[in-house]
Amino acid sequence: MRRMRFLTLFLVISLSASGALAQGKGQEGKQRSQQMSEQDRQRMRDDMRDAYRDRDRARPDRQRPMSREERDKLRRDVEDANKGLRR
Repeated sequence: MRRMRFLTLFLVISLSASGALAQGKGQEGKQRSQQMSEQDRQRMRDDMRDAYRDRDRARPDRQRPMSREERDKLRRDVEDANKGLRR
């Protein structure tokens, strides 16, 4: 019984220590981000702005509404596909 308690205590301590180590690594990441120069930050902002602009440009404005026949056909296709998956 003592061994079981010891192993449980050891497990709890090791898990809490691993959590503390993981938090310490997060602090290192914050220090690195503070070391970025203002030029690097501005370049990163510009890159993100360009990426979002390109994504918005490639996206179609709106889809046209589906007719009733198209919706019915799509519904039947989905139901048929689902039946095939159940088998």
